[in-house]
Amino acid sequence: MSAQSIFDHAPLGAIIHFSDGTPRPPERHRRKLQGWERNNNTGRLVKKQAGAIVGKTLIPASFTLHAGDFGSKAVVVLRVFRTFSVNSALDFSVIKRPVAGSILVLDRPGDAGELVHVAEDRQAADEWLSRHGYPNAVLHEMTVDEAAADRGEGRAA
Repeated sequence: MSAQSIFDHAPLGAIIHFSDGTPRPPERHRRKLQGWERNNNTGRLVKKQAGAIVGKTLIPASFTLHAGDFGSKAVVVLRVFRTFSVNSALDFSVIKRPVAGSILVLDRPGDAGELVHVAEDRQAADEWLSRHGYPNAVLHEMTVDEAAADRGEGRAA
């Protein structure tokens, strides 16, 4: 499916796969494999940003995926995010959606809010917030409609 379809239909918290359609190189070709992984990977949808006009320049809508964390033991040193324009030529698919009843923890209210955690229920979200301290956090419960919407998203477009 297209990047525009992900922006329009995928909920925050969904696991998204993106691909350029090329075959995976052998493990022994480390540089080629690293290049391939830049365009063929998976991440959690954490943010959607509407398009804007700055002066005479049109900035298209975009979405951001959390691709992973790097660190040692329980200390995260680096968080990796990938932002894609709705005009991206890559192919996208929804691998997994948050289940109904799960709680999305956003770092702030409004359109600028970014997903920081997906909890199983309200109690787990409150417990996570007490340990991680987001003072302006917003909790959003996934409804049955949001969790079940457009189940055809996993298929290639």
